[in-house]
Parts: sequence; C-alpha cells; structure tokens
Amino acid sequence: MTSPMFEKIALVGIGLIGSSLARVIHREGLAGHVAISTRSETTLARARELGLGSSYTTDAKEAVGDADLVIVSVPVGSSGEVAEEIAPALKQGAILTDVGSTKASVIAQMQPHVPAGVHFIPGHPLAGTEKSGPDAGFAELFENRWCIFTPLPGTDAEALEGLSEFWRRCGSNIDTMDPQHHDMTLAIVSHLPHIIAYNIVGTADDLESVTKSEVIKYSASGFRDFTRLAASDPTMWRDVCLHNKDAILEMLARFSEDLASLQRAIRWGDGEKLFDLFTRTRAVRRSIIEAGQDIDVPDFGRQAVEHPAKQ
Repeated sequence: MTSPMFEKIALVGIGLIGSSLARVIHREGLAGHVAISTRSETTLARARELGLGSSYTTDAKEAVGDADLVIVSVPVGSSGEVAEEIAPALKQGAILTDVGSTKASVIAQMQPHVPAGVHFIPGHPLAGTEKSGPDAGFAELFENRWCIFTPLPGTDAEALEGLSEFWRRCGSNIDTMDPQHHDMTLAIVSHLPHIIAYNIVGTADDLESVTKSEVIKYSASGFRDFTRLAASDPTMWRDVCLHNKDAILEMLARFSEDLASLQRAIRWGDGEKLFDLFTRTRAVRRSIIEAGQDIDVPDFGRQAVEHPAKQ
C-alpha cells in the first residue's frame, strides 16, 4: 500500500462535504489519522456510529492539534469564529483550507487569525446535493467535479500543489481564481438558482388553497426539480446570501431585467423571441452534459446520492 499523503487530517464540521471527505479519505488511504470535530454531540455520535474518523471531539482545538491538513467545513458565517478558535492549536507548516462557496468573505473572516507559518489556502469544491448531515455523504461526491482555489498572494507553491493533489485523489479537477471573480461566477451558477428555487417554492406555498390540494399532488418534473434545490440546508444558504450579498444582488438585477424582457415577449406574443431564447438555453444545458458535469436523466444525475458507498 502507498503511504498516506498526510499523517493527520482534521475535519472541522461533518455535514455533507465533511462526511464525504471522511469517506473518500478512508477509501483512498489519504491519511493515517482522521480527527473529526463538530459542536453537536448528536452529530458527533452519529459520525462515530458511521465510523467516519479515527477520533471524535466537540473541541475543534483538540481535533486540529498536530494535524498536517485542516479542512473547515462549516457555514461561511461561522468561518471566522472557527479560525479564531483553532488558531492557537495549528502546528507550523500545516495547511488550512475551507470548502465555503463564498471566498472574499471567508478570507476576510479567517485570514486575520491564521498564525505565521500556517498555509491558508481558501478552497471550494463545486459538489453537493440537497441533503445534509453525516449520513448524506458519499465517497463519489467529488468525482469529475471542480475544486476551485483562491490562493492569497505569497501562497507557498509546494503547499498549494500538495492540497491540489489531495483533491485530485478525491476525484476533483482543479482550478484557481481571484476571490472576487469566484464570488461573481458562483453567484450566477449556484447562488441565484438556489434563491430562485427557494422563492418559487415559497410562492407556491403562499397560495395555500392550491398548495393543500394540488401543488404537491401534481408536482411535475419542473416544480420537483425546484423543490430539490429548495430543500438545501437553510443555515448554509442564509450565510451565502449574507456573505456574497453584492454579487448576488448584481445577478438578481440582471436576472430581473431578463425576466422583464421575457414577460414582454409573452405579453406581446413574440414567438420568435421565445423560440430563440429557449433554443439558446437548451444548447447551454447540452453543453453542461457534454462537459461531463451532469448526465441526461430526469433526476439531474443525482442518483449517486443513493450509492451504497455512503453507508
């Protein structure tokens, strides 16, 4: 057997991403020891029952002690608090990274607490489902997905390559971006779709007379797919909206303008404009499938969530 990449990896947070990492680390033999930390005794007990780690604690400082790689997997609004808590226990030469879907805010929160000699490399694996908690994870979550790094000026090249190789072994493709560019990109490809989903499902729920008798009963694929996104973790998405506010508001403004244009086309019976839009957007969907980022099945290719490896 090959030697593990890291003697000890600490996972701070053991939800969907953290528990998926625990599984793939074990499968690939990436660490000699996996320390798991979460504040919830119930969640920690479940992680222990699932055998996700080597040690378990509600004390994040205890978990990160002597760790070569520390991965913070908490809602982005808690990033700074966690960084401040674990900072005194981080060892010299350790790599500290995160998995948050906003980067400028996470950097602003975490960087001031990172001790000298610790390599802080912000990261974001573009992988997930609407499920949460330690039971939701599965080792295949990151396969053929992108992991984006937003390295800070002066980032140690060897540490960046080591972290990149770790994510490659988890199955991911690697890219790097400026934090602000990342946040603007994710605002349109991830954050806005979730916000729209939450909003349209909320609108349906507001129509109480319809909701009670028809919406759930007659949910077709369109509404069903919206509800999948709207089932995502409320704490995580609250924090995303608060910590990527400017980029999300910019994308919402653009979306509103395009929606108004679509509304006019429908109102005035502009079939040509409607056909052109639908043709163009269908081509985008097909290009996503061709790029290997989804498959052409009704459930958006998320059947991997039911993979036996998650058990």
